Amino acid sequence: MPSELWALAMTAVSIGFIHTCAGPDHYLPFVALAKARKWTGNKTLLLTFVCGAGHVFASAVLGAVGVLLGFGVAKLQKIETYWGNIGAWGLIAFGLLYFAWGIKRAGKMEHEHVFKLSPWVLFIIFVLGPCEPLIPLLIYGAAKFGFYGASLTFLLFACTTVLTMLAAVLAALRGVTLLPTFHLERYSHALAGAVIFVSGLVIQVGF
Repeated sequence: MPSELWALAMTAVSIGFIHTCAGPDHYLPFVALAKARKWTGNKTLLLTFVCGAGHVFASAVLGAVGVLLGFGVAKLQKIETYWGNIGAWGLIAFGLLYFAWGIKRAGKMEHEHVFKLSPWVLFIIFVLGPCEPLIPLLIYGAAKFGFYGASLTFLLFACTTVLTMLAAVLAALRGVTLLPTFHLERYSHALAGAVIFVSGLVIQVGF
């Protein structure tokens, strides 16, 4: 492998890992919902995988369409920022709604079967919030090494992102089980909504 291609590959892996770890929206919402809705570990990890795959695939599609239409990196990043804002605000809105419902449910202690669509809501939000660092890497890889370079960059970035999400969610799930949260069980849905809201706010405001 040429040294320049090797450097691009290592950059894709490094940025994918850092980007995922630095974004609490990549793992905290899954853990919060899993705890509140009593999902199994397998169900939580499956949802994490599907959302992570949609997250990176949306960026690849956006980058490919942009290249075909002759868009430059700057224009693509503007489009990506626009869609990213929609995803972040979607996470904030979902968190607020879930929090409000959780407070209401805690007060009434009713076993209402609402928010069953929460996994699909998360998936849509992740698709609308593409990975910001991926598009410049894809364009550079395509420009320097053609289809092979772009494909290698995408695969390495995607695998790193999804595997890091899975690892972070798994570690957090195990950590949460050690916490004495029984007395907070009544407010588990409200807490989940608050966590999702804060995750979206961190991404949007850039704390």
